[in-house]
Parts: sequence; structure tokens; C-alpha cells
Amino acid sequence: MKIGVVINLMENPASGITPRYSEMRSMAQATEAGGFDSIWLFDHLLFRYTPETTIGIWECWTLLSALAAVTQQVELGTLVLCNPFRNPALLAKMAHTLDEISNGRLILGLGAGWHQPEFDAFGFDFARRVDRLEEALQIMKPLLHGERVDFTGTHYQASNCVITPVGPRPNGIPLLIGGGKPRMLQLVAQYADQWNTAWLGKPQELPERLTRIRTACSQVGRDPATLAITVGVQVAFPEFGEPQSMAREPLAGSAEALAEAFHGYEQLGAAHLILNPTPYGLPALERLAEALRLYRGNPNKGK
Repeated sequence: MKIGVVINLMENPASGITPRYSEMRSMAQATEAGGFDSIWLFDHLLFRYTPETTIGIWECWTLLSALAAVTQQVELGTLVLCNPFRNPALLAKMAHTLDEISNGRLILGLGAGWHQPEFDAFGFDFARRVDRLEEALQIMKPLLHGERVDFTGTHYQASNCVITPVGPRPNGIPLLIGGGKPRMLQLVAQYADQWNTAWLGKPQELPERLTRIRTACSQVGRDPATLAITVGVQVAFPEFGEPQSMAREPLAGSAEALAEAFHGYEQLGAAHLILNPTPYGLPALERLAEALRLYRGNPNKGK
């Protein structure tokens, strides 16, 4: 099982401090040096949970491209790109270009979006988001695999569209879709190479979600074994500061306890864990790296 880590792009709501690029670059390189398989970035334009308060965040794709140039081996994932923010054919072009920069390390994560205030602030239509995603996937999926596309839909068009040049992978770029509601799961089963479910804590939360995605695969005639399962796991470190968790009960504890949980996810069939530590920082990353070494049976490697 692969294990990756989210790189924080967000303003800290308590302090008002947003990480600078030099910090994000250092954390990405430390993640790679720690033996992790991947780094992941969120795609948002702002967070506004009340009209009076705006929480900032850097733009995902620009930073992912920059981090591709300063890392060597880790996979680079988006968790997940908001489909309405970018034209799907152009995004496929961007993906092949970043895949070239990274020498074939991109995992293209895509979703419908959910936070209406950022749509409103930047002028994107919040309505019919899943309809838009369904059309976008019909354009993007073949383009990611070097195929030509002719498509006319209600929201998107692509006429005699082809991506050239393409990136370095002859089998194309893997497409990850995040979602949990029935229609989104159907799109996952139809189009995705990988599925992401988030945010979880302990492995015991996963089986019920696996039942739902397997049902969706069955409904479209797909073998569930052909769909890689990725799991976003929130990991809390209260000893390092005040956690801000997106999970109901985040994973927590010693490196040994974390390693045991990693094994639990692997036994349930997860192909890739995506760890989101809170509070974010080097102490949390070092604890996760220790757990990773224990999980892999190399407790002293990298110390």
C-alpha cells in the first residue's frame, strides 16, 4: 500500500499566517526524503464559512507544477481539482504538460466542488455541478489517454480535439475521482482509475464506504478489483497544538498505533492512504515518517 501526505497551502485561521512557497517546497522535499510515496494538494480559491471571514489558500495547479520541478520520485496528486474552475480539454492539456515536467508522476484528482462561497466570489456557476462533471469526464478521459475527442454537450464542447505532444506514459495519466453520493459513485465506477473517500480516522470506518462503491461498480458492470481505493485519513497530533479536523474521530496516537492503523487499511484493500496531519508541521511529519518506517518493517531507516 502506498502512503502520501497533504502539503498545506492554507492560511491558519487562528494566526492568519499562510505558508510561503519556500516552506511548502521544504515540506514537500522533507516528505519525499521521509520515504512517502506521494504529496497531495487541495484545490480551493478561498474558504468563507461566514460572510465576514475569508480564509486564504494558494492556487493548487501552479504550486503542483513548482513542486514537480523540485522533487524527484514522489507522485503528485490533486485532492481534488474542482471541475468547474477549468475547461476540461484545457485541463487535459495542462495535465500532460505537468506529467512531462514530473516524468510521469501525476495523479489527476477531480471532483464536482462543494463550497459555494468560492464559486460566487470568482464567478463560477454553482448549479448542476455533477452534470458538468459528467460532460467533462467524457472529454477528459480519452484526452488523458492520447485519444481524439469530438463532443458537444450542454456545458462543454470539444471539436476535433487532440493533445499533442503527450506526456511520457504510454498508458496515459491516471484519473482519480472523489465523491460519496450515489450519482458521484456511478461516475467513479464509469470513468475513474482510482476512487478517493475522505475524511476518515480509524480503518473501521472504511467497510461501509467500500460496500457502496462496490455496489456502484456492479450496477455499471465493472469489476471492483479494477478500481484502486484511495483513502484520505485525518491524523491529529494534539501534543503539537490545537487540531482542526475534518474527520469525526481523527486517527491519533503513537507511531506504533498509527502503523497498526496503516496495516488495518491495507487489510481492507486500500491501495493508497493520503494522510492529512493536524496541526500541520515538521513535528507531525516526523511522527508520520516514524509510523511509516514501522509499517514497512524498517524502524531505523531514515533516522
